[in-house]
Amino acid sequence: MSIYLDSAASTALDPQVKEAMISSMDAVFGNPSSTHAHGRASKAELEKARKTIAQNINALPSEIIFTSGGTETDNAAIKGLVHAYGLKRIITSKLEHHAVLHITEHLAQEQGIELIYLNCDNKGVLDLDQLESLLSEKGEQTLVTLMHCNNEIGNILDIKRVGDLCKEAGAYFHSDTVQSVGHFPVDVKDIYIHTLAGAAHKFHGPKGAGFMYIKKGTKMPALIEGGGQEREVRSGTENVWGIVGLAKALEIATEEIEAHTSHIKEVKQYMADQLKEHIDGVEFNGMSADLDNSLYTVLNVSFPPSPKNNMLLFALDLQGVSVSGGSACSSGASVGSHVIAGIGGAADRTSVRFSFSKYNKKEEIDTVIGKLKEILGLVEA
Repeated sequence: MSIYLDSAASTALDPQVKEAMISSMDAVFGNPSSTHAHGRASKAELEKARKTIAQNINALPSEIIFTSGGTETDNAAIKGLVHAYGLKRIITSKLEHHAVLHITEHLAQEQGIELIYLNCDNKGVLDLDQLESLLSEKGEQTLVTLMHCNNEIGNILDIKRVGDLCKEAGAYFHSDTVQSVGHFPVDVKDIYIHTLAGAAHKFHGPKGAGFMYIKKGTKMPALIEGGGQEREVRSGTENVWGIVGLAKALEIATEEIEAHTSHIKEVKQYMADQLKEHIDGVEFNGMSADLDNSLYTVLNVSFPPSPKNNMLLFALDLQGVSVSGGSACSSGASVGSHVIAGIGGAADRTSVRFSFSKYNKKEEIDTVIGKLKEILGLVEA
C-alpha cells in the first residue's frame, strides 16, 4: 500500500505531460541558441512554451523568463529588484518559504537592508493595515515580498490589495506564487506586481523547470552571465524538454481547474470531517480548514499531546503514507516548522500537513484515518 498526501511538496507527473516531453525528446535536441535547423526547432519549442505560459497568466511572452523553479526565482527576483533600484527596505513575513526568508536575511546582514516582518494573528492572517502604515513612508525605497498561498497552512493573501498598496506608495512587489499558479487563476494584468514565481512540479509537471514573470519595463540585472539567453537575464542553455513539460502541465491545470478544484475540495473536506469524528482534540492550523478561504490542496492538522505523536510522521511512512511536518525543504530537520512557531503553535503538539491532488480519493482517506487511529492507540493494531 502506498498513499501520497504530500502534493504541496511535489506532485506526480501527469501522463499527458510525460507524453509531451517524450515527443519533444524524440523530435528536437539542438541547442536553441544555434541558428541551424536543429537549433531553430528547439527554439520554436521554447517560444511556443513561453507563449503558452504567458497566455495562462495573462502576461506577454517577453515577460516570462525560464528558471529551475521557485527557490531560484524567489532569490533572483528579490536580489534583482533590490540591486536594480537600490532599495533600502524589505517588508515580508516570518511565515514565508525559506527561499524568501533566507535571501532577505542575507541582504539585511550583508548589505544593511532594513528588514521588517508583518505581524500576524494566531491563524496566520497578516496585518495589511500595518503594511499600509509602513508604506506611507519610504515606499519608493521598499520591496514587499509576500507569498500568495502559504505552503504549510494554506492561507491566501489578498494579493490584489497588497499590489494596490504598493502601487499607491511607489513600492516594488514580488510574490512567491508557487502554490497558487496552476491551482488558482492568476491574472498579472489584474494585480500590480513586478515579479512572481512558478514551478512545474507543483502542478503535475517535471522538477527543475520553473519561470519568473517580470513586468514589462521592470529592470532586472543579469542573474547569470554568459551567452545572453532568456533576454540576457539568465544565461545558459535552456532546459527545453523540462520547459515543454512545464507549459503542458500549466495548460492542463488551467483547462481543468474547475473540475480539479471541486474534486480536491471534496477530498480535503472529507478528511477534515473524518479527523474530527475519529480523533478527539485535533485542531487545524492557520486557515487550512476553511474551505472557501484557504489553499484547497492543504490541510494542516495539530494532534493533541501524546507520547505516541513524537514519531507520527515516521510511523505513517512505515505504514506507506507520505505526508509532511511542514515545508518539505525542512521536513527532515530536527527543528519544528517555523510557520507553526510563527503563529504560536504549541510545542507539545505534533503538526502534520496533508496535501492533496487530483489523483487522491476518499477511499485513501479512510485508510489513512484507520492508520492514524492505530498509531495513536485509539484502536488495536
